[in-house]
Amino acid sequence: MNVVAETGRAVSGFFETMRAHPLALALVVMNFALLGYIFYSGREMITLAYQSQKETALLLSKCVDLEYMQLKNKL
Repeated sequence: MNVVAETGRAVSGFFETMRAHPLALALVVMNFALLGYIFYSGREMITLAYQSQKETALLLSKCVDLEYMQLKNKL
């Protein structure tokens, strides 16, 4: 059993099916585009959430008096 020949037949069959049914090809392309968009936007959302948490922590650290924090740590 030749793996290259079998793979060639499978790929050829896939493209023949896609040529016969262009709507199916459009759906395959849109699925890959959607996966790419979800991956990209997910990474962007994680970056934005981390940046927001960092800014919030910075603002909160400026609201607490440094002397109070040092006194609290000594107790």
